[in-house]
Amino acid sequence: MITTLDRLHRPVLVLNASYEPVNICAARRALVLILKGVALAEEHTAGNFHAQRSAYPTPSVIRLLEYRRIPHQARALSRKNILMRDRYTCQYCQRIMPSSDLTLDHVVPRSRAGESSWENLVACCHHCNNRKGNRTPEEAGLKLLRPPKPFSLHTNRHLMRLLARGDVQWRKYLFY
Repeated sequence: MITTLDRLHRPVLVLNASYEPVNICAARRALVLILKGVALAEEHTAGNFHAQRSAYPTPSVIRLLEYRRIPHQARALSRKNILMRDRYTCQYCQRIMPSSDLTLDHVVPRSRAGESSWENLVACCHHCNNRKGNRTPEEAGLKLLRPPKPFSLHTNRHLMRLLARGDVQWRKYLFY
């Protein structure tokens, strides 16, 4: 059974006024945008949110009412963004795991002047991180699934397409 808290965190596709996909937000944020009159719900999913005097359908896709110019901006370097970029997959043993079972690994260890950057951080399970230790992957006999790269517009669109596999209502808006 899906709880109200789960529905509040459900991903919602955000479209610009031109129907161009621009972001993904939580259902709670989508409801706030709708109630403020900044966005309209284009698609709904099962279930309602109940307030004291009314009920609101759970949005699946929202569209901003005014066109917003979205500047090209770099994504913040964070644990969440690294895990999303790496699709919650250990980059050494290739197992998909929940975020609580993953850690971040410096490909070039910090003790060897390895920086905390998009190109040096990867998602890694605890077992592989302990196995690698304070060594490079080659020294530890490990091979990276793919070389780490910065989060890009392509990565963001790929994530939207991956999430769309689970939500049929998104597919008609993700045409690229």
